[in-house]
Amino acid sequence: MYRHFLMKLSLHHSLLILFFVCFIASCTEPVEHTAPAVRARDSVAVMTSWGVNTLISDSGVIKYRIVTEKWEVNENKRPPRWIFEKGLFLEQFDEKFHVQAYIQCDTAYYYSQNKLWELRSRVRVRTKDGLRFTSQELFWDQNTHELYSNVFSRLITPDRTLQGSYFRSDEKMTRYMVSNTKGSFSQSDLEGDKNSSASTGSDQDSIQKSQRSQAVPERGGKQQ
Repeated sequence: MYRHFLMKLSLHHSLLILFFVCFIASCTEPVEHTAPAVRARDSVAVMTSWGVNTLISDSGVIKYRIVTEKWEVNENKRPPRWIFEKGLFLEQFDEKFHVQAYIQCDTAYYYSQNKLWELRSRVRVRTKDGLRFTSQELFWDQNTHELYSNVFSRLITPDRTLQGSYFRSDEKMTRYMVSNTKGSFSQSDLEGDKNSSASTGSDQDSIQKSQRSQAVPERGGKQQ
């Protein structure tokens, strides 16, 4: 009978220990093992289009044509933006759908909330009036209707070439400013340089011909 009592007591203790272990396990918070995201949320493009040739309008008026190999629209980035990493060709129109300018670059970003274009690497602009602009950077603010660049830029007009480290203009390039200039050359100056170079080249040719026609002096007669 005493042995039977001990067996019951041992079984009772075992049940208490098992209950205690289960209680401790139930109170422990489960740990969730998650792998980090391969790409951050703000780096995932919302929309990607290939081989794009489309017209862009604002308030019902067509503003420009976009031609690009790849166009990404990402609204998760701050600020939201369009991304053109495969180059961009853009035609700018006036209110009557007449081409005002052609713009080309290697990389471009358009910040839709600020209506700001950022053009990078081999930026080229040619207007209907014959102005040509080149730089490695150009910003186009559609709110203020201005173009500006903070790096070396060159502007070639029908009668003058301007170059400097700061450029600002209205978006039609009818009023512009180039500061910190490294040179300003008029068309007449360039033509004068060409004429001067041609004249100098002609004089050099005459001198060379004269030198070739001169007789080489001979030494005195043979020694006896």
